[in-house]
Amino acid sequence: MFEFKLPSLGADMDEGKLIEWKVKPGDAVKRGQVIAVVDTSKAAVDVEIWEDGVVSELITQPGETIPVGTVMARLNGAAPAPAAPPRPAAPPVPGRLRVSPAARKVALAKGVALEKVLGTGPQGAITVEDVEKAALVKREPKAEERRIEPAAPDRALEMRKAIAAAMTRSKREIPHYYLSQTVPMQRAAEWLAAENAKRPVTKRLLMAVLQLKAVAVALAGFPDLNGFYRDGAYHPVAAVHAGVAISLRQGGLVAPAIHDVAQLPLDDLMTALTDLVRRARAGSLRSSEMSDPTITVSNIGEGGVESVFPIIYPPQVAIVGFGTLAPRPWVAPDGGMHVAPTVVASLGADHRVSDGHRGALFLAELARRLQEPEKLR
Repeated sequence: MFEFKLPSLGADMDEGKLIEWKVKPGDAVKRGQVIAVVDTSKAAVDVEIWEDGVVSELITQPGETIPVGTVMARLNGAAPAPAAPPRPAAPPVPGRLRVSPAARKVALAKGVALEKVLGTGPQGAITVEDVEKAALVKREPKAEERRIEPAAPDRALEMRKAIAAAMTRSKREIPHYYLSQTVPMQRAAEWLAAENAKRPVTKRLLMAVLQLKAVAVALAGFPDLNGFYRDGAYHPVAAVHAGVAISLRQGGLVAPAIHDVAQLPLDDLMTALTDLVRRARAGSLRSSEMSDPTITVSNIGEGGVESVFPIIYPPQVAIVGFGTLAPRPWVAPDGGMHVAPTVVASLGADHRVSDGHRGALFLAELARRLQEPEKLR
């Protein structure tokens, strides 16, 4: 028998609220299967199991808020199940409605009965917008029926508190050092423009994808920047699971991971990035995406800033930032000066694991990789 505990879904998470179990006692589960939906201060997250087994007992009940590390369920080791005829499909009930975790949470907060909401999402799924519309048409109570209710927690405020707590911890515990380098992007910009000219609009690549891939490839020679610092020791990770800083429409940000970035072709990386941003803003992330980024990349160039010096997300030991891609004066190798597109790449790293010399070498390697965009395919 083994225990399933509430995982940490980011450095800014101390507790979570169980919204829904996706399994029941007696169910067989497989590694990577979503077994629960847990609400954090940032989003409702699909939580995955990390071992095969059979559910023995569900301890935490929906609606309970528990600290990270609390035992939520107990499971027995996997056992071969006898063949059984397929069960008939269950009739539609509220628990079986197609509804995103974020929409379910909004419905709970606003007192909207999901079975009475018309879904407009894919395959009739109920979206947050559907719930909001349903809430607007609810009957306004008469004056004598009104009573003062405690205000629902403001998610944006809670998110800001969680981010502040995590960043305070980071600055308190991690001896940061910062470096930056201006990188010429003429070759990358020209290659990207030529590549996209061959593609339909829906298949075109973003510069952010080139930058993300370049970071992952450059990290191959710098294991001291890709991993976790836990329990007083550094643990490097061979694969690059890059956390991508994504701003949310309601405010705040999340940084879920794209796994094995160095191994992904650019087309697959573009698809993964687009999907991750969409699901992050819809509140439909998976626990593996939140718990195991080995390094984070923050690209806020779209905001028009020249450079960014971001704070490390513990237990990671490094974070890379990209400012806006913009034309700037540039001195060519032959000494001539001209205007060229450049970007300021920055690195925040942990002095317990690496130093400025290593960080500088990494930024140089990153710049070199961006001069050879055709090799990043």
